Amino acid sequence: MAVGPPDDDDTDIEREIEEEEIARGKNDIEFYGGRAMSAFPIAFFIAWAIVQSGLLRIGDTTGLVAGMLIGLILGLLFVKGSWKTYANTIFEGMTQRVAATAIVAWLWAGMFADTIQAGGFVSGLVWAADTAQVGATLFPAITFILAGLLATGIGTGYGTTVAFTGLFFPAGVLLGANPVLLFGAILSGAVFGDNLAPVSDTTIVSAVTQDSDIGGVVASRFKYAIVAAVVAFAAYVVAGNVMEGIEITGDAAQILVEESEPAGLLHLVSMTVVIATAVAGRHIVEAISWGIITAVIFNVVFGLAPVSDMLLFQAPEDAPIAEQVEFLPFVEIVESGEEIVSGSIYSGAQGFFPLIVLTLLIVAGAQIMIRGGGFEALQNWLLDNVATSVRRAETTMVGGTALVNGMITINTAAEIAIAPYIARIGERFNINGYRRANILDANTSALGYIFPWSGGVLVGYAQITQLPGEFEWFTQDMVVNPADVFPFVFHGWLLVAVFLIAAITGFGREYVHDRESEEVARL
Repeated sequence: MAVGPPDDDDTDIEREIEEEEIARGKNDIEFYGGRAMSAFPIAFFIAWAIVQSGLLRIGDTTGLVAGMLIGLILGLLFVKGSWKTYANTIFEGMTQRVAATAIVAWLWAGMFADTIQAGGFVSGLVWAADTAQVGATLFPAITFILAGLLATGIGTGYGTTVAFTGLFFPAGVLLGANPVLLFGAILSGAVFGDNLAPVSDTTIVSAVTQDSDIGGVVASRFKYAIVAAVVAFAAYVVAGNVMEGIEITGDAAQILVEESEPAGLLHLVSMTVVIATAVAGRHIVEAISWGIITAVIFNVVFGLAPVSDMLLFQAPEDAPIAEQVEFLPFVEIVESGEEIVSGSIYSGAQGFFPLIVLTLLIVAGAQIMIRGGGFEALQNWLLDNVATSVRRAETTMVGGTALVNGMITINTAAEIAIAPYIARIGERFNINGYRRANILDANTSALGYIFPWSGGVLVGYAQITQLPGEFEWFTQDMVVNPADVFPFVFHGWLLVAVFLIAAITGFGREYVHDRESEEVARL
């Protein structure tokens, strides 16, 4: 996920963590059946998502919204006494900053991706891949590396997922890569960047909550991330040779490849602007906004796309000022009943509206579980009954973060929820803050892009579902169901496996006396 200016953002994150801890202390929603019933809305949603996406093979995000809404409504029936606190907690959860951060990243990245796509960036990618003879077998592996580099640079795995599913995904499918494998490679790259980027929310939260400096945390986790990345790259090369793509009807694919042009590669400059601005410490909104501005200028100046491809008002002929504004390049006069707003700026944001609603509702459900004491009961049980030795303590950290991420699909929100308990377990066994932060961040970064109902997967799916309307050759058969992709997020699974093995074997384990953390860095 993305962050703002580091000093201000660190303060905001610390404030939100303190608010979460205060909320846990209140536990002011009582349920029939005890604290465990506070998990009912989230548990109902997960069951709904499994049935809808996994069993019925329906990937509709709006359907998931309905599931979460029903879960929240049914949760009311288990509340003791007045329902007012329960209702207020829903509003409290929906106004949390972690949800807003994800939403902003999706909207800005969506506008950016669609705008450079309007300028033929996919055509440029196809031309470059064909010229360099990068075929379908290598395309997923290379996509993984490039997505990882972008996510590390800009600090947002969500933004990277949006950009790459809108750009690299159709290019790879056109060249013959397997769609499911390609989607998995994009998600793996997002995992890599979210885990390793110094300016990522997950990195900052993991360091701040475990009393460690950000620079030291990033340096100490590199060895784990690179091992998982090397194996994942090899896995994508092998899988790319084994898994076949979808054949595009007739000679369409060959014609499209032959008609591809290098001009769209000018938007590599637009992407460089975003990366450079983000690395310089600017807010992700500022970084992507400069990328959008650059993309619009390039489209117009170099003739890559007309203004109407980026923003178009189709106004009815009886509009009061129709004749006066008809000369504008972003206005078109049409017959009454056909009026719409279109273009990359509009479509890039519009496709994420159902997912935005779902995200707000999920975070609200998580807040109910916190206020109802469900999280506290679960973590206390793990602390008292499972984490009885150093090895089991670290294994519990891995399993506990996995469990929480399965329930809260926004990785930073899940990290904030579980962080205090990771600190308690680690402090009981004198485990170094760097080690605790690395276990915490690796699992939340990875699993936020694996579960079919997780934010990282759904944001990519939302972008992919728009592709049939953008490319004539892209059919509905090429849209990847979220339930199909989770086995192929190789880097995510490998990162979890690396830390599970490290917990069991003791590889890389450090105690407090082995190395003292510096004062929490402010970048």
